[in-house]
Amino acid sequence: MTEYDYWKIFPRMPKKVTIGDITVRDGFQHEEKFISTSAKIFYAQEMILAGAKEIEVTNLGNPEGIPQFRDAEQVMTALRSDAFKKRCARKGVDYDSVVMTAVTIREAAVDRAVELQKRGIGPDRVLMMVSTDPEHHFANSGTTLSQYWREAERCIKKAADVGMKMCGTVSTIWGSPITGATKLEDAVEFTKRWLAIGANDIEHADHDGSASAAQVYRYFSMIMDAMPDPEAHLCHLHETKRVASASVLAALQAGIYRFEGTIGGLGGQPANFLDDCPVRGTGEYYYKDARYVGLITLEDLLVMVDELGLEHGYDVDRVLWLGAKMEKTIGRRLRSEAMCNGRTLKEGHMQYARPGLSKLIEKLGEKPGCLVPAEWSPTAVLPEKWGPAAWKKA
Repeated sequence: MTEYDYWKIFPRMPKKVTIGDITVRDGFQHEEKFISTSAKIFYAQEMILAGAKEIEVTNLGNPEGIPQFRDAEQVMTALRSDAFKKRCARKGVDYDSVVMTAVTIREAAVDRAVELQKRGIGPDRVLMMVSTDPEHHFANSGTTLSQYWREAERCIKKAADVGMKMCGTVSTIWGSPITGATKLEDAVEFTKRWLAIGANDIEHADHDGSASAAQVYRYFSMIMDAMPDPEAHLCHLHETKRVASASVLAALQAGIYRFEGTIGGLGGQPANFLDDCPVRGTGEYYYKDARYVGLITLEDLLVMVDELGLEHGYDVDRVLWLGAKMEKTIGRRLRSEAMCNGRTLKEGHMQYARPGLSKLIEKLGEKPGCLVPAEWSPTAVLPEKWGPAAWKKA
């Protein structure tokens, strides 16, 4: 007999997930207009109040390259304020359990995070990134991989000295937008390298939508075989072909339970234009049409895991409400389907029921809830030949 229990088929599959929100950082970095400081603070705080336990709040890199985050210190100050802590307490949110992350690609950004930490407004966690494709890595960081590994090792110690965690990101796992195909084995080795030099956890990243479900399952199975602690691993997927939800399911089947997304599927490569002025960003874009680039949509991801019956800790309706607000902030239709169509309600939508069914049942003398004629057998009996076998010529 076929096994119908999904968790018996995939014994590593979790029943509880952690979904991080990276809208204010990765989502906004792709926008070619400046998102106000007030909006950044609003969405970061509201997502925490809606249930986010892991959240990226800014990029501490040089604002000359990514001016979207020239207000990083203001955002951090608001998130560390006593007023917000009191608001969390009133809403029953454990403020101390929330992990706030700032991206710090280079050492100067880590140094900045250290200084903010000493002033009481620093992040809980910082993030550095390597790509298994040396060309993509150079485009992101301006260094060779060997240079960067040495720099990351220094930065991990600096962060640890002031009580900050370091997330080591491995990128271009399933392919590079510059050089194409990459080797999964290289990404597994890079993961081990990060842990060997003291990284606290690893973000496994698809940065251009290259991932497919089969390869995602294969890769995370390799990861869980080699380093079988799911808390150490975080899945970061981009959405360019509308197939990332299949990859999420594949990662779940392999035993991964930490994911992240952005409201409306915002995000991608740092913008090289802001308001009315070209900026450095990370150079020319890797894609042809910005409408079809971004991360997996947080609203859709959340509804998906909710309807799978997985625990997640979010107020789903509040997140869908924030998704609608985000479209006004950004000024265009975003990519969430769940934000428009809502959740599948088990109680249905009885307002659409047609009047008169109960009267017709009564008129015909049928019993309420009867699904087949009363004189039929309780269960169907298949004939000896049925379906194609009954009508196809031999």
